[in-house]
Amino acid sequence: MSAASSTKTTLTRKDFVTDQDVRWCPGCGDYAILAQVQKVLPELGVPRENFVFISGIGCSSRFPYYVNTYGFHTIHGRAPAIATGLKVVRPELSVWVVTGDGDALSIGGNHLIHALRRNLDINILLFNNRIYGLTKGQYSPTSEFGKVTKSTPMGAIDHPFNPVSLALGADATFVARSVDVDARHLQEMIRRAFDHKGTAFVEILQNCNIFNDGAFEELTDKERKADHVLYLEHGKPLVFGKQREKGIRMRGHRLEVCAASEPDVIVHDEKDPLLPFLLASLEPPVFPTPLGVFRAVERPTYEQAARNQISVAKEKFGSGDLAELFRRGDTWTSG
Repeated sequence: MSAASSTKTTLTRKDFVTDQDVRWCPGCGDYAILAQVQKVLPELGVPRENFVFISGIGCSSRFPYYVNTYGFHTIHGRAPAIATGLKVVRPELSVWVVTGDGDALSIGGNHLIHALRRNLDINILLFNNRIYGLTKGQYSPTSEFGKVTKSTPMGAIDHPFNPVSLALGADATFVARSVDVDARHLQEMIRRAFDHKGTAFVEILQNCNIFNDGAFEELTDKERKADHVLYLEHGKPLVFGKQREKGIRMRGHRLEVCAASEPDVIVHDEKDPLLPFLLASLEPPVFPTPLGVFRAVERPTYEQAARNQISVAKEKFGSGDLAELFRRGDTWTSG
């Protein structure tokens, strides 16, 4: 963060812009995400010096350089681990993890799922462009089956991860999805993530115009998106289409598309234990792509539980002496 600390009460987007040259490829979806994050941060009522952005490795992981807050550009896949340690010792900070589909779901897959299940009060923004862009176009854990890349010239034979399904499977308490160029929707998802008490996971579908251009075109093209996007709104029916003429209903244990006028069109419930899993499985070409909050439920946070344990231990045993602890009990001398 720049030397000028944010002691003033009213912040603007400019306060979160650094003097660093942004080194993403011209036209990259990361620019749109950065702009929306910088627009929302001043609204959150947090002193600038209390924001921390933590990243791993990849195109998205240059993010901390471009947000005028404190930040860590860490090692591959380990941003959730760094964020965990920071949040436990400094719970008053607003901690944000910025990661990509390769960083979070391949190299850092283990760290991600454990951060999600522990439910620290942190925010994880996963930029999903379904490709390794920084290393110039290899397939990633979210690349579709059959994807032809420099490392899969005959087509990928891996079944891809669905990041939302993975987060739900790890029992994350807040799971959402948005898309890079849908500014208003992305802003709303960032605000909702911040407001959530617990780990908030937001998958952001992001275009890589160099190595995977147009991967989400049907979700962003003005003429087509109405038929291909299903916006999830808590308490409202699941309908879509240019005239909002189509809906989603349950048949047996499966979802299906129906007319929006049908009486059994599902009303979205972010707290339902099963519906988010079913919605996460909806994929084109049969179904529209759901965008919005899949799940938002409450559960105690890890950092609060850890600090409660420490308080109890101090009351019972005193503050303790680390040097004395090393000298007592089962110790030995090697060599």
